[in-house]
Amino acid sequence: MAFPTIYPSARNYEAGDWPVRPYQTLSGAEVRIRYGNRRSNAKLSLSYENIADTEAEQFLSHYNETNGTFYTFSVPAAVYAGWAGSPNALSPGSSGAAYRYAGPPQITALPCGKSTVKVELIGVT
Repeated sequence: MAFPTIYPSARNYEAGDWPVRPYQTLSGAEVRIRYGNRRSNAKLSLSYENIADTEAEQFLSHYNETNGTFYTFSVPAAVYAGWAGSPNALSPGSSGAAYRYAGPPQITALPCGKSTVKVELIGVT
């Protein structure tokens, strides 16, 4: 099963950073060494407000199929709905958009058959 094709109500993206380790020399100067040529730890937070309970259930099904935080997956174009820039600008690193769950989806069930879902994803390059 693919990640649900539902337009998010809100989206928060953190681009991550290149793997860098700073070292302090004996003279007090700082030396920084980069250990890779791709950004890592990009984060994509998605909120889906007032969606049908059956749509909310799709997130739980997808989470179960990916064995929680184990497998990676791509997100559909619907996730980027409303973003006027290139979807590649919101991808984790320069080589594509693979994500994994940072944790289980958070679902708040409302009494009218609607739910609010929050999903936290981590970019994998």
